[in-house]
Amino acid sequence: MPPTQTPQAPQAPSAGLDTRVRVAVDVGGTFTDVVLLHGARKHTVKVLTTPQAPEQAVLSGVEEILRLAELDWTQVELLILGTTLATNALIERKGAKTALITTHGFRDLVEIGLEDRFAQYDVFLEKPAPLVPRHWRHGVVERVNAAGQALTALDEAQVEALAKQLVADGIESVAVCFLHGYANPVHERRVRAILAKHAPQLWVSLASDVCPEIREYERLSTVSANAYVQPQVAGYLRRLQQGLTQRGLHSEPFLMTSGGALTTLQSGIDEPVRLVESGPAGGAVLARQVAEQIGAARALSFDMGGTTAKICFIDDYQPQVSRSFEFGRVHRHLKGSGLPIRIPVIEMVEIGAGGGSIARVNHLGVVQVGPDSAGSSPGPAAYGLGGAQPTVTDAHAALGHVDPARFAVGKVQLDPRLARAALERGLGAQTGLEAEPAAQAVIDIVTENMANAARVHASELGKSADESTLIAFGGAAPLHAALLARKLGIARLVVPNSAGVGSALGFLWAPVAYQTVRSLHQRLGRIDHTAVERLLGELTETADAVVLRAAPGEVLVRQRQVFMRYAGQGHEIPVALPDGPFDASASSLLHQRFEQRYAELYGRSLPHIAAEAVSWSVAVQAGEHAAPAPDHIPADQARAVSTQSREVYDADSGQWQAVPVYERQLLKPGQWLAGPALIVEDETTTHVIAGFEVRLSQLGALILDDTQQLARAAEAEAELVVAA
Repeated sequence: MPPTQTPQAPQAPSAGLDTRVRVAVDVGGTFTDVVLLHGARKHTVKVLTTPQAPEQAVLSGVEEILRLAELDWTQVELLILGTTLATNALIERKGAKTALITTHGFRDLVEIGLEDRFAQYDVFLEKPAPLVPRHWRHGVVERVNAAGQALTALDEAQVEALAKQLVADGIESVAVCFLHGYANPVHERRVRAILAKHAPQLWVSLASDVCPEIREYERLSTVSANAYVQPQVAGYLRRLQQGLTQRGLHSEPFLMTSGGALTTLQSGIDEPVRLVESGPAGGAVLARQVAEQIGAARALSFDMGGTTAKICFIDDYQPQVSRSFEFGRVHRHLKGSGLPIRIPVIEMVEIGAGGGSIARVNHLGVVQVGPDSAGSSPGPAAYGLGGAQPTVTDAHAALGHVDPARFAVGKVQLDPRLARAALERGLGAQTGLEAEPAAQAVIDIVTENMANAARVHASELGKSADESTLIAFGGAAPLHAALLARKLGIARLVVPNSAGVGSALGFLWAPVAYQTVRSLHQRLGRIDHTAVERLLGELTETADAVVLRAAPGEVLVRQRQVFMRYAGQGHEIPVALPDGPFDASASSLLHQRFEQRYAELYGRSLPHIAAEAVSWSVAVQAGEHAAPAPDHIPADQARAVSTQSREVYDADSGQWQAVPVYERQLLKPGQWLAGPALIVEDETTTHVIAGFEVRLSQLGALILDDTQQLARAAEAEAELVVAA
């Protein structure tokens, strides 16, 4: 690692005017977004992602934005990066040649899984293939019990012989996961030492480091995913670090994690699986910030870029969080049809719906959009880079929704003629539709796909989407937001300032934080206080070290949790651990908190059944969360005046009509306008459909209210009053 100066911890922009030069980069599947903040100045840039060498787009994007700001690399004091590299490698199965070393007799656990069927009556059910094929999965003699006691010594000679075989097989990375390695990692660590001696070129991931928790299937899957992406992600991060250092960057860059926190570059190299949802997590952080500014306690984050769309529920200004998620679902809306990864993650649903999503007529003769994408190369047909299949971007270009000259800050010149030709060739020839109706079908279907994903996600969480405020960002989201809100019954939506680079902007609000979790099964009635206190000390030390490496000298805020259940149950609930040492009084208070929390969730407690703790967690954050400056809509101003218009296809009438176009940067707080209209800016376009009214907030957010939804809600409320 090249020598670096100690970086300063990020400060939330709301904590006062931050005069440092801060840069955030979000590497997406199609575009790489860059944001630079310097005091009150803000610059944004979009460049096409370079999939074969993602660091090239990062370096060129930062260079371009520094030229715009008239700054140089040596003046950058904070650089934050989010990347989809790990995500894409997992979904596209383009990771390293990976082997798995596990306890003898257990190598097929990655295929056995949980021995369940996510579609009970599907006789043609297909499960996702494991990341490590069977001929590269190896069992070695060893055994540790659930209490951490060694029953059978590790066969070191077998591991030494295996090291030679791995090299002969061309293996690049190795996942090591023994049956009870979470309870005692001594055998896993010994395997790493032997491999380091006999095959030092191999990358080695230990389950006891990556996921030291019970449930062997999830642990196997997680460490396999970490090993699978580690060589690629580590190589990318090291090349990027070298390029940044050569250009004069003095401070080590931060990385965005799936849990919505920042961590160091070395942590990303050691545990790249924590970066799998880093870009989308930045978007959720932005949505939380915007929700807090406008006072929307319930919000629905909607992030749509060039490849995917992400939806996340936010309650009481906190995104939904989870301890695990699935990737590579065989059936995108069926829980259990993907491979599990057990890490702290902001819970969201992600589907293949973006500007580059390809439209086609499927075997049933109906139009299907996604999940595959044209990406940045060759991209949509309208790019003129060789793409021939129609995409969502082509549909917008054909309908007049986007300005061909301003698309992606002018980085790509769209050709509507190529878009129309692709739609007629790819859809019209099989459906009989002309270019415009075919394009509208693409828009309607991809929006309905997103609405359906939101409904399914809401039902899984026991929520209702129509009670939320929709917060839309990403290059494509503002084009679909009004239509999506109407499909979901949402009356208000918000398009934040700089929405086109929203995820990158969200990075600048994320805290430096780290969470550690480890399983230690204990019955509360006979708990070993000394063992628990020792474990909590180790977890705290590990988390503190990671955070202080990124934010030296900062005040640390710690949260301790225990995942508990009644004896005989299969799942746990999180319970806050009392402050101070873990002694008899702390365990008694913990028991009371567990029963109270259980009753809140399930309506009653079960005091006659023994309570037990399964896993213990310590989360550490640098500094307290600073509340952002509140946003509001000033008293009604005059109606905004448009000086230009554009011909846009109207699906209801089947005719082209002139629609007013407003420059977002020329709108003043409090001004209002009504749809249909287009509000244009450098990174995106907001499509205001008929029935919506728009106002600009004091901080520059577009507030769209659906007058039809509000009228219906008022009528329903009046009927209830009359009935009462």
